[in-house]
Amino acid sequence: MKLAPFPTRNRYFFFLDTVLLPLMAFLSFLVRLDDLPQGNALLGWFILTTIATPVHLIVFRCFGIYSRYWRYASIDELLLLISAISLAMIISTPVAFIVAGMTPMALLPRSVPVIFFCFGLAATIAPRLLARIRWHQVIRKRKLLAGQNGKVQRVLIMGAGSAGTMIARELRDNPQLGIVAVGFLDDDPLKQGMQIYGVLVLGNRYDIPRLAREHRVDYVIIAMPSASGKDIRSIVELCERTGVKTKIIPGLYEMLDGKVSVSQLRNVQIEDLLRRPPVQTDIRAVHNLLQGKRVMVTGGGGSIGSELCRQILRAHPAELIILGHGENSVFTIEQELRRLLPSATKLLVVIADIRFVERIMHVFEQYRPEIVFHAAAHKHVPLMELHPSEAVTNNVLGTRNLLSAAMRVGVHHFVMISSDKAVNPTSVMGATKRVAELLVHEAARQSGRAYVAVRFGNVLGSRGSVVLTFKQQIAMGGPVTVTHPEMRRFFMTIPEAVQLTLQAAVLGKGGEVFVLDMGEPIRIVDLARDMIELSGLKVGRDIDIVFTGLRPGEKLYEELFVEGEEYERTDHAKIFIARNASRFVPRALAEQIRVLETAAINDNKEVILHVLHRLVPTFKQPIPVPMAEPKPQEQAVGEPLWRRQLASD
Repeated sequence: MKLAPFPTRNRYFFFLDTVLLPLMAFLSFLVRLDDLPQGNALLGWFILTTIATPVHLIVFRCFGIYSRYWRYASIDELLLLISAISLAMIISTPVAFIVAGMTPMALLPRSVPVIFFCFGLAATIAPRLLARIRWHQVIRKRKLLAGQNGKVQRVLIMGAGSAGTMIARELRDNPQLGIVAVGFLDDDPLKQGMQIYGVLVLGNRYDIPRLAREHRVDYVIIAMPSASGKDIRSIVELCERTGVKTKIIPGLYEMLDGKVSVSQLRNVQIEDLLRRPPVQTDIRAVHNLLQGKRVMVTGGGGSIGSELCRQILRAHPAELIILGHGENSVFTIEQELRRLLPSATKLLVVIADIRFVERIMHVFEQYRPEIVFHAAAHKHVPLMELHPSEAVTNNVLGTRNLLSAAMRVGVHHFVMISSDKAVNPTSVMGATKRVAELLVHEAARQSGRAYVAVRFGNVLGSRGSVVLTFKQQIAMGGPVTVTHPEMRRFFMTIPEAVQLTLQAAVLGKGGEVFVLDMGEPIRIVDLARDMIELSGLKVGRDIDIVFTGLRPGEKLYEELFVEGEEYERTDHAKIFIARNASRFVPRALAEQIRVLETAAINDNKEVILHVLHRLVPTFKQPIPVPMAEPKPQEQAVGEPLWRRQLASD
């Protein structure tokens, strides 16, 4: 065994062990005999000492006890030390009894080694523990002096669970941060009055106004990563009434490793106010589907595609193939994933345009994926109204090319990311996504494999999301533009949407449409008001909301179900399924797609719209919705969504 070098400071511990172990053996005889060891007992002590002390020192050396940095000792070092002492006693005790038995007049009572074990444990642990405590005091004093150079901020921690206690411990151990926790808040009555890391649980959320005044609190830290949007809204409302700022720990979806630190604190965002209870995903079923498989993600550089790649990687596929057209976004996600790459997974990157059938066929034959998640699409409604040929070639023909290649190489799971805009579409984008769904159903019927589509609404934080637009407008000083006062949309977070997509992939047998339960639709104007207020501004005073009218292809309300589709809940509470979706596939689908392809190549908008109407009978151009001119004061008043929901709850 190669022994670690002897650090200089550990030589002092070696010296102390050499002195204290014989002394502890002497005390063991003293305790056992109720008198100073003399004569035969002194000879027994000498035998025990000369055998046990070298054995302890050798075992300590082999266990690396003298190569540990005891200033930073933890429970691991304590357990290692106990193990080393136990082994040393197991070795030395029988030898000492044998030698004592062979030595005339030597007295070694059988209880002495037991007493010696206890004394030896205390004598070896105590100096190291004192070194740890002393160093902790020195560091704390240095940090405290550093923290006193700036203003100390006083905070309340909302949530005395694991996340809140981690924050309290970090604040205690790092006074240089200049943040002092004056108390915990928790709604659990059993925690009231308890003390955690020296911080008392002072009350519940409804005590925020009183405690903030009494303790001169600068802000409240919401340390509740699993809390619902309703709870977050309630706490933010109470803090706003008191004039206290809020910081929040990210939700469970954002904390991939489950660890919490002060560096993760951020301002409350709109995603927090709309947060739903965490989705319970059957992780084992997802892992069983993906583990050891060759998995391809199209549009892997996009918002949904990149999150798919992150979550798929955790299932340890044999290969993860990222296919995308935008080289910069694909490069970015590749670099991120390579830092997290499991040893059993091979990461492959393909730059390709799904509109070129020969190229896609070659890629599939080269990499032969077993599972495909199709997230590549043109999704911007007004732009696709202006360029319908692009929507057709990418959303329709690109999907057809992928399905043809998938069937040729035997892909057994194909999941297409669709949209709620595919239901009774009023836009070219929505109509092309509906045609793509029909192509998936037809491929499932022909192949007999698990080819399915998943529909969901707007994704918070995705590219093109209205949330990003509002953030930019607020940063520029406004105005914030909303198309119509009554426009409503369904919203999900990116990780939530991807988790449910992976779950739908497990449930799919072939030809189904899965619809994700996204709760109630949200008024866009309420979303805008909430975002303005979260920025510390007031509607009408600091930033105005301006209504601009519906854009081409937009409608006020999105729908989830096509008329005639029979939906039912799956075993997963958040996922609906339409098992009869395949019966809506028209008989002349392939022929109509060829006509659509020719029209798109020739950029013939009139023919494109005509064919889309034939393929999707529910496709109709939106009728302009009259919008009453709001009075100036109406643009700046009205309760935000989260306040109205809080009141109703």
